[in-house]
Amino acid sequence: MNRPHLFIVAASLALAHAAVAAPAAPALDAANPFAQPSSLPLNYPAFDKIKNEHFLPAYAAGMAEHLREIDAIARDKAAPTFENTIVAMERAGQMLARVAAVFSNLQTANTNDVLDAVDREMSPKLAAHNDAIYLNPALFQRVKTLHAKRATLGLDAESKHLLERVYKEFVRAGANLSAADKDKLKKYNAEIASLQSDFSQRVLKKANASALIVDTRGELAGFSDAEINAAASEAEKRGLKGKYAIAIVNTSSQPPLATLTNRKTRERLMAASLNRGSRGGEFDTRQLVLRLVKLRAERAALLGYPNYAAYSQELETAKNPAAVNRLLAELAKPAVNNARKEASEIQKVINRELGEKGGFKLASWDWPLYQDKVRAAKYNFDENQLRPYFELNRVLVDGVFFAATKEYGITFKERKDLPVYDPDVRVFDVFDHDGKQLAIFLFDPYARGNKQGGAWMNEYVSQSHLLGKKPVVGNHLNIPKPPAGQPTLLTYDEVRTAFHEFGHALHGMFSDVKYPHFSGTNVPRDFVEYPSQVNEMWAIWPEVLANYAKHHQTGAPMPKELLDKVVASKKFNQGYMTTEYLAASLLDQRWHQLKPSQVPSDVLAFEAKALKDAGVDFAPVPPRYRTTYFSHSMNGGYSAGYYAYLWSEKLDADTVQWFTESGGLSRKNGDHFRKTLLSRGGSADAMDLFRQFRGRDPVIEPLLERRGLTGN
Repeated sequence: MNRPHLFIVAASLALAHAAVAAPAAPALDAANPFAQPSSLPLNYPAFDKIKNEHFLPAYAAGMAEHLREIDAIARDKAAPTFENTIVAMERAGQMLARVAAVFSNLQTANTNDVLDAVDREMSPKLAAHNDAIYLNPALFQRVKTLHAKRATLGLDAESKHLLERVYKEFVRAGANLSAADKDKLKKYNAEIASLQSDFSQRVLKKANASALIVDTRGELAGFSDAEINAAASEAEKRGLKGKYAIAIVNTSSQPPLATLTNRKTRERLMAASLNRGSRGGEFDTRQLVLRLVKLRAERAALLGYPNYAAYSQELETAKNPAAVNRLLAELAKPAVNNARKEASEIQKVINRELGEKGGFKLASWDWPLYQDKVRAAKYNFDENQLRPYFELNRVLVDGVFFAATKEYGITFKERKDLPVYDPDVRVFDVFDHDGKQLAIFLFDPYARGNKQGGAWMNEYVSQSHLLGKKPVVGNHLNIPKPPAGQPTLLTYDEVRTAFHEFGHALHGMFSDVKYPHFSGTNVPRDFVEYPSQVNEMWAIWPEVLANYAKHHQTGAPMPKELLDKVVASKKFNQGYMTTEYLAASLLDQRWHQLKPSQVPSDVLAFEAKALKDAGVDFAPVPPRYRTTYFSHSMNGGYSAGYYAYLWSEKLDADTVQWFTESGGLSRKNGDHFRKTLLSRGGSADAMDLFRQFRGRDPVIEPLLERRGLTGN
């Protein structure tokens, strides 16, 4: 997950113009944990001291402090230099950085009504402040002057890249607009920020409210006793003692569909998932979507772009919507063809099992259960055979950490003395190959009702030589927590996700840049997923798998024949997985390639037509996210950028091929990847970094081969 630099997204209330004096900072109680940098190792947050009531005053004080610093830069009577302007901006706003990093992370991982209210209040204020920095004419004039003579400043490569990037960001933020258009832009940005916050909160609350409630154990046929007990416990927490509740996760398809044998229950569960945000009531998001899409389109037009996607993708490696559309179109037909072949195989299993007359036509709520039956028939195993070998701690310590040690020489030591925001969060010191501390790593594995769905990495402290900072990073998963005393056994997908998110963590921990602007995962969105996707390869690398895939009761290693089946089945169900992802990516693009006048009035009708026009309207395979709960697209993080996972996978598949051909898991290979790419953050053009690592441009053939799309 990409974490934008503070100066870009969460910058505080700077001057609208240089002639206005900065107001005095509101006094911040010295007891407020954000008043000074944390005294804990590497400035690790003092979670035991941070309270809800600390955020608003800390934001106010941090913004005021930052305002004074920005004011001083804009008013400086000395001629602009790289040091007194660009570097000065990089140093500014450190109190604001402290509060913003902790708040944004807690509000996604451990929120409550108070934090949600703070988010609603601060989102438009931070957007307005961001505008005030970029729309400050005196400040922009200094940046513009430096940019014009950048070739004569004698800057090193990272500094030159920073100057060029900052100038471009000012221009993209509207620095060249007229005064009237700047005022219009500020209004757009404030409302967009508020709508994004509202959308995100509605989606989370609707997911919590949309749990499927059933009355009898029989309706949960296929569940284990432990899963039934967990459903009973979930219902009791909701005040429904004696009933059973299945919580909804953020994706369209729900994990229990793979085990529930009661078809009516499966149908109800899928309906509860697909209908989120589109059936009226306080959590309906349809009008939010329409307003948000229109505002984004109007904002892009004001800035001189044909649509929001063109604006969004300008700084990505894709560069423009045409390139994105080509990639998605190239894969849509073969992906759906594969999905239809897979559906035909599933239908045959249904017909054999139930008889031609007693059977039913495959629907989306049937696919997960029956795909496992097809897998069992093809490869003589199903996913449930793997889970006893995937115990959470072993996956983390003997799998994820083990692979990182073998590849990069880094080591880990768990510590219990640092405070955490939830008892299930674990903390590790990370040491480099020379024994010096590299970072601190937080691991937050379990799903909670106050935690956003999905999985992600974030940074509490970002590396910067300029500021003397080492990284504090966290991984957040959403693994269902088993009843007390029961082991946490993962699905293969959850194992893969653990390796994936740790790839992001490595990107943050290995950062070795001067400027915080470029730290860690501050890279283009369609590049940020690339290193994390590469790290997935070690999940089934024989040496790694043998080290962690051991039976949770006996300690016996996973049988080789089972491993062989896992490897053989890697292309299984790729038609489904590629189609559901492409459908969501295409929706994201269709919404954000609209002009303001083209924004429709009916969200669901537009969605249906967009899927049909793209050739991915295959009912048994719904989009991974429908528009009404598509947080990646609508809350701002991956708006017009959800294609990034597939774009990054092209680089990833090519890189996996390089690792495999170069000897696999070794320090030599890891050190090369770290030196040429992982350590560089955003300090150079992303594709130049890839070329430095790979020695050439990426090719698409390894991706097509991986997804089984050759010959379609």
